[in-house]
Amino acid sequence: MVVVSSGLSNSGGGVLHNNLPCNIRRDVNNPVGVRRLISVRASGPVNPRCEFALDRNNDDDVVRSSSSVSALQALKYSAGDRYTKERSSLMVIGLSFHTAPVDIREKLSIPEAQLPQAISELCALNHIEEAAVLSTCNRMEIYVVALSQHRGVKEVTEWMSKVSGVSVSEISQHQFLLHNKDATKHLFEVSAGLDSLILGEGQILSQVKHVVKVAQGVPGFDRKISGLFKHAITVGKRVRTETRISSGSVSVSSAAVELAQMKIPESSFDSVRVLVVGAGKMGKLVIKHLVAKGCTKMVVVNRTEDKVNVIRGECENIDIVYQSFSELSSCASESDVIFTCTASETPLFFKEQVETFPTSTSQSQRMFIDISIPRNVESCVSDLKTTRVYNVDDLKEVVEANKEDRSRKALEAQQIISEEVHEFEAWKDSLETVPTLKKLRAYAERIRASEFDKCIEKMGDLTKKQKIAIHGLSKGIVNKLLEGPMQHLRSDETEGRTLDEILENMHALNRIFGLDTEISILEEKIRSKMEKVKS
Repeated sequence: MVVVSSGLSNSGGGVLHNNLPCNIRRDVNNPVGVRRLISVRASGPVNPRCEFALDRNNDDDVVRSSSSVSALQALKYSAGDRYTKERSSLMVIGLSFHTAPVDIREKLSIPEAQLPQAISELCALNHIEEAAVLSTCNRMEIYVVALSQHRGVKEVTEWMSKVSGVSVSEISQHQFLLHNKDATKHLFEVSAGLDSLILGEGQILSQVKHVVKVAQGVPGFDRKISGLFKHAITVGKRVRTETRISSGSVSVSSAAVELAQMKIPESSFDSVRVLVVGAGKMGKLVIKHLVAKGCTKMVVVNRTEDKVNVIRGECENIDIVYQSFSELSSCASESDVIFTCTASETPLFFKEQVETFPTSTSQSQRMFIDISIPRNVESCVSDLKTTRVYNVDDLKEVVEANKEDRSRKALEAQQIISEEVHEFEAWKDSLETVPTLKKLRAYAERIRASEFDKCIEKMGDLTKKQKIAIHGLSKGIVNKLLEGPMQHLRSDETEGRTLDEILENMHALNRIFGLDTEISILEEKIRSKMEKVKS
């Protein structure tokens, strides 16, 4: 069921199509959380969440009203005060195999070495505070903390278009957007393997861990985003331990081998000549799964022999023949089943090249199984009658087994994820009130210390024991007085308070005691962004 909304909410999910929002609801019949997207034109113009510029017609009036008014104070008289009415939003903006074909995803993929630069560029955008990028063969997802949902989505989408060369309109056709609680739940599902093509596959958890490893220390991978990804790793581990969802399940590499086994004669690798192109992480996994399926001889093409030697040492009694990349075309022409899994940014096999290969001896068609992103095999190679080409999107055929078991494990995993989402959201929400809690206690402590000193001075000579007693009395009075306000600023589910009620209490305390927490945070964010623009 899809429910269309005319605007973005703080707690629901949405997707941007041509800068128009619509909500996303999960298909209840789909345990792995495939999203169905629909786009409609809103009934009226979208009202931007924030507008930093002063109204031109009122510029002079505002300036004339007080030449000493600071830029921050001027915001109070302009549309910029919308910032003070909107909390930062946690969002994920991306594309996955659910929403976009491989030819779009490969254009948007970001090489590992460029991830720190991508985070820095995203955080340099006007409305983005924090960022992280999860780029794999099945998804390209950008997680951000944004000052404004509407403008944050617009800026990130334009950035994606700029770095990929894909138009904004084309990205919007395949893009999904989730924010706050839904974004948290999505990453937890991704980390747990519930949103993967192969349910429970372990490779995605390693990829989430790698994001943390690469991004650690990069400006912009800060408290909320870092906390989100670290919690996602914990969730992924817990789901796999408690549900054993990975048992009987397969990775992308394993699925590629299983697909090949389904297509070859008699489902046996004894009768076919196998070539593996690439001996990195994916290539190594392919080789190990081939061995597990009974393949005892294969050729491996790699740039160097070092990695191949390591794999040889781990696979006893298996004939692994190494060839350099200069022999790639020759090796492929002599093979029946070819697995490609390299990080090459350009195709390794072209139609004109493959059509010169002799006919496969063991089967009617030569088989390419390309699990690389970007693809290693040019798409038009599949036009040849003598060749079959499969890519990561074709692995769905392998996933059809054991649906009942997958659904049961997915339901168990969803219960765990719900608990973990609640825990993370409580932690994230608590960050909103931490500055107020600290300032309120500091405010009360200043008054207590001042009045305590006055009391001691007026009372003259007092024993140490008397001073300690009076000090304890003053502390006790302050703690008792603060107990109520502090309690109403904490997210305690037993009290039944919503986040909006807690934040309303926070704003009330800021006004009553002149703490100005929110304004000081806003000023810091604006100043930081202005400094970035100047530099």
